[in-house]
Amino acid sequence: MRVTQSGLDLNLLVALDVLIEESSVSGAAARLHLSEPAMSRTLGRIRKALGDPVLVRAGRTMVPTPHALAVHGEVRAVVERARGVFLSGGKVDLRALSRTFTVLAQDTLAAISGPALFARIAREAPGVRLRFLMESHVDGPFLREGAADLEVGVIDTRSPEVRREHLYDDRMVGVVRPGHPLLEGEITPARFAAADHVTVSRRGRTEGPVDTALAELGLSRRVVGSVGTLPSSLFLLLGSDLVGLASLRTRPLTEPLGLRTFTIPFPLPPLSFGMAWHPRHDADPAHAWLRDCFRRLAREEAPDGSGENSVFPAPPAG
Repeated sequence: MRVTQSGLDLNLLVALDVLIEESSVSGAAARLHLSEPAMSRTLGRIRKALGDPVLVRAGRTMVPTPHALAVHGEVRAVVERARGVFLSGGKVDLRALSRTFTVLAQDTLAAISGPALFARIAREAPGVRLRFLMESHVDGPFLREGAADLEVGVIDTRSPEVRREHLYDDRMVGVVRPGHPLLEGEITPARFAAADHVTVSRRGRTEGPVDTALAELGLSRRVVGSVGTLPSSLFLLLGSDLVGLASLRTRPLTEPLGLRTFTIPFPLPPLSFGMAWHPRHDADPAHAWLRDCFRRLAREEAPDGSGENSVFPAPPAG
């Protein structure tokens, strides 16, 4: 169906969304089931309508222009709203669905939960592609602008329009290399605090709930550094005498490396793990299916069916 106003084909928005996402005429053509010459003509029409090249050559690849990147969020939002208008009775044919979903999450989520998630997608909706994006060191309206379809992790956004759903609570454990001196004898709060520590924080923070809890005991720890992701911290711990933290659910990453985990010797608040999305996706059955994939996986991986022992990792806050 083509809807025009003042000579502008609004289907160009769909093509623009895919072109920016793929950064490739051939990739966009394949996504939209068009020939490359037809996609090239469409790009020409978009360039004329916007007064901008949209994609420019950079070596052997194409890259979006700054203007294209600036409008992409708004274009994506319009496309998603239009798709919702013409959905049939809130139903979707998953076998025929061809769509790319972008999930904002720590890389730990993809590393641990990715295999089961991609297996489910292959069974139920083989035309769906899933893109995991790392959380940025700065906060932004990624859901509102359409840069991400879903956020999964420790949800700390304060945007009032964002929908949130709790999946489960997790807890932190200490992580050290095999043979670490801290493992010799009882791990007391004082011995824990006396060790050298490394934190995991996308913003580079070196303090958190652990430091608050230690302060209540009259103790403080020495943090010698910070890294942006949990996997990088695990390899750092493996080759040093540093002490780190991980989620209880990250055992599939710590155990194959031979790392030792231990109970933190003082109480810490639980990590609330969930997902968030923009309300424009509420009536979108394809997006509802995606949310249910995360919901069911969290539930089914728990022995008691509650989600308490889910393989979903809770990324460190901050």
